[in-house]
Amino acid sequence: MDRDGLDPEDWEAFRAEAHGLLDLCIDRLRDARDYPWQLMSREAIPHLALSGEGHGEIAASRRIAREILPYHTGNTHPRFWGWVHGTGLAQGLLSEIVATTMNSNAGGRDHAATYVERAVIDWARRVIGFPDTASGVLVTGTSQATVVALMSARTRALGASSRAEGVQGAPLVAYAGAGVHSSSAKAMELLGLGSRALRRIPESDTGMDMNVLRAAIARDKAESLRPFAVIGTAGSVDMGRFDDLETLAQIAQAEGLWFHVDGAFGAWTRLADAPWRHLSDGIERADSLACDFHKWLSVPYDCGLALIREEVDQRAAFAARPAYLEGQSAGLAGAEPWFCDYGVDLSRGNRALKVWMAVESLGEVRLGAAITMNCRQAARMGALIEDTPGLCLMAAVVSNICVFTAAESLSPEEQSALNTRISHELQLSGKAVFSTTKVKGITCLRAAFVNHRTRDHDLTEALKAVVEARDALKLSGVL
Repeated sequence: MDRDGLDPEDWEAFRAEAHGLLDLCIDRLRDARDYPWQLMSREAIPHLALSGEGHGEIAASRRIAREILPYHTGNTHPRFWGWVHGTGLAQGLLSEIVATTMNSNAGGRDHAATYVERAVIDWARRVIGFPDTASGVLVTGTSQATVVALMSARTRALGASSRAEGVQGAPLVAYAGAGVHSSSAKAMELLGLGSRALRRIPESDTGMDMNVLRAAIARDKAESLRPFAVIGTAGSVDMGRFDDLETLAQIAQAEGLWFHVDGAFGAWTRLADAPWRHLSDGIERADSLACDFHKWLSVPYDCGLALIREEVDQRAAFAARPAYLEGQSAGLAGAEPWFCDYGVDLSRGNRALKVWMAVESLGEVRLGAAITMNCRQAARMGALIEDTPGLCLMAAVVSNICVFTAAESLSPEEQSALNTRISHELQLSGKAVFSTTKVKGITCLRAAFVNHRTRDHDLTEALKAVVEARDALKLSGVL
């Protein structure tokens, strides 16, 4: 027994507690349908405060099981379609146990985590269709990946000296569809270019208006500005729309622009069946891609990927080694590459292992089948909505997102209030989780299908609950 270190004082007691907690976690995932989101008691929250005294791992473990585990986001439940939250994998339990045991710093050096990350990046490169010259790095998610990608683009535009000298007022501008994710604007801000330098191009159900894009590029050049990047969207977060990536690639090549794709979830349609696979045609021509493993591939949070077409561009933007990190010809510091040379983080967790586990255990066919199933479910929900009196689709179902209103006969203000209340009622009751978005000024209900646990009967039951909630709210005189 070692009372001076931080390890458990009684390893056998710790083992028994860990087995019990693991069993509880497995039960929770096996029976996920029985555990929708529930509101955490406001009175219970103050009890999570830490006194700093330390009460032992057994007591802490039991508090986790009792006071924390039940109050999840709800995204493990089959009727969770809010936002674009991946639902996780039971297989992730195994990889996370091993990753915690290894406790690797994946910033560099010669150890298994480095090679696993290389294998994951190479697999993703092949799925997307990038060449052998591509490189990448695993990050927290698409938001961070976008910064990595656009920093690579900025460095190519201004040269490696810009890392030390800054942008020096260089009039760089970039282009994206009006519905591009906010992470692109944030990236422009973080890179010192400003969100106003991101030109928002009008879009329709078929994506960005290419004629308006060409005109905007010509206008900026005529005003002595410097277009340097165009950002395509593979699966918009609001509507699931896809830009015409093939045409964007052609425009980028003709204008000498870096072509970046935000494919947070939509990039993985490369694994889906037709016709959804073809939504992302052209993605293989991008200079960079930002995407998530924790959305449509259901890898446990958090795990995203920045994939760069030419490794030299990524290294030019990020490689930097102080003396204490200098590579060696042998030993622990002997391996290349060090992933700290490909992004902003030096200390990095072993994110790659859970991706490796997902692909190795399930394979591309099963992962792709789940993506295809979700797209079919979104289409099916759209058809059910069109067949249900009072419900109305508010946008075409392009891929995996279905947006609708519960009472088309009401005024826009009344519809907005009703749809918002329905989303609250269904979430609090545990019947289903829809999020909301705005279409033509109306707050609408939104279902985003990235949930591998959803079955077709969930769609009919959820829409039945929407209608019942709508009718009850109307009868109560709330609206």
